[in-house]
Amino acid sequence: MAEIKLVDVSMRDGNQSIWGATGLNTAQMLEIAGTVDRVGFQTIDFISSTFMAIAVRYYQNNPWDLIRRARIAMPNSPLQFITTGLRFIAWQQADPEFMRLVYRRLQLAGIRRFIILDPMHDPDAVLDAARICKQEGDAEIMGALTFTLSDVHTDEFYADFARKLAQSPDIDVFYLKDPAGLMSPDRVKTLAPAVKAAIGDKKLEIHAHCTIGYGPITSLAAADLGFISAVHVAAGVLGNGSSLPEAERMVANLREAGHEVDIDDKALRKYCDYFARMAKAEGRPVGTAQPFDASFLRHQIAGGVMTTTLRQLQELKLEHKFQEVIEETQRVRDELGQPIMVTPFPQMVMSQALFNVIGEKRYGQVSDQVLRYVMGKFGRPTRAVDPEIEAAIMDRPRAKEIANEPTFPAYEDLRKKFGHDMDDEEFLLRAVMPDEQMDAMMANSRSRATYTPEAAPIMKLLKELAARPEASDIVVERPGLRLALHKGAHVA
Repeated sequence: MAEIKLVDVSMRDGNQSIWGATGLNTAQMLEIAGTVDRVGFQTIDFISSTFMAIAVRYYQNNPWDLIRRARIAMPNSPLQFITTGLRFIAWQQADPEFMRLVYRRLQLAGIRRFIILDPMHDPDAVLDAARICKQEGDAEIMGALTFTLSDVHTDEFYADFARKLAQSPDIDVFYLKDPAGLMSPDRVKTLAPAVKAAIGDKKLEIHAHCTIGYGPITSLAAADLGFISAVHVAAGVLGNGSSLPEAERMVANLREAGHEVDIDDKALRKYCDYFARMAKAEGRPVGTAQPFDASFLRHQIAGGVMTTTLRQLQELKLEHKFQEVIEETQRVRDELGQPIMVTPFPQMVMSQALFNVIGEKRYGQVSDQVLRYVMGKFGRPTRAVDPEIEAAIMDRPRAKEIANEPTFPAYEDLRKKFGHDMDDEEFLLRAVMPDEQMDAMMANSRSRATYTPEAAPIMKLLKELAARPEASDIVVERPGLRLALHKGAHVA
């Protein structure tokens, strides 16, 4: 049996799947980074432009600073960035010169591997982005083969797409990406060999979510084929559920099957324990082994999107309509031409299903993203949109506004707007983020905070007490600890 490497997805995909993408800030990731570096992961699936925006919006953390500091803390574990190609935070396809600067600065900050994923499987779009990446640094480029179930997405479809990418020297490695966990062990036994035959000596990895219970056994079935180079996993409570296979269990199963997995088991155990302690201290959900649920083979909803939608319904006191929204999601996907259920399409399809269920009539409310999709601004749909649904979607004043909206500004125009002297990293974020969010991030000095899970409840209490005007003196006592804070008088 072959040696199998591990790719850790905990901090990005695990965080997104189990904790709604907002579960980790800079201090929490850096606190455990040294341990992560000792585990022996081949790569760390670390960040995306969406997660860079979250760092700014929710935590006022500088994401460029996060990447640099993580690279220093994890010198032996290459950091991975996932992208849909020529887009950065904003939905529009960006000016190529703008993206050239994005990829240059990401590599200078410490990104050593890029996943380029085009939801429409347009080889030209992937190769354009890969070429720019290679021209701006020496990072490894991985082509994504994003799995879904449809009459179109056959083994031959994926093999043909992979063959076109493999002919380029800019694509180094491939992976089978199954964001909704739909790939069965039987399917991977036909799909993976077909793709491997198309890519020749280039490596192939497996990334199979656990949403309906397939993830762990599909990953094992892929490894047993003898040519899969790496399995993607998540640590402890950030594994299972709608995330990737749990790391410790996957290591044990791979070894039981006769594979060699060269990692530091003690460091991995410490890494898993860290997230378990954090989940307990912060009151966060934990990933659990999923029973097989055949309904996912119909609606194909990724776990992170499902979690977010359920939270939205709970906030509206409409959680009893969740199953109805799931059923409507399948119908909407069919009507929109069966878009592959990977970002941004699961969010788009399920949001439309939500509008259809809680609104007065189906497609009475349509998001701008659905309008852009129907207009082809995200690329050509896998199948044509249902003509009646297309007519209903386009029959509104907003459609004309979207059709005439400006494209992403030219690089030089953005430079004139923000000034040629502005630091590149600040410029890239200001070009796509709201001014008030960027101002708040810039006002927040470089974080040097550390994080201890067990201290989280105390810190939360202190923040709540400090927000009360009458709380001028705060004392927290327990055996072995006395913490006293005094709010000094304000001096004008």
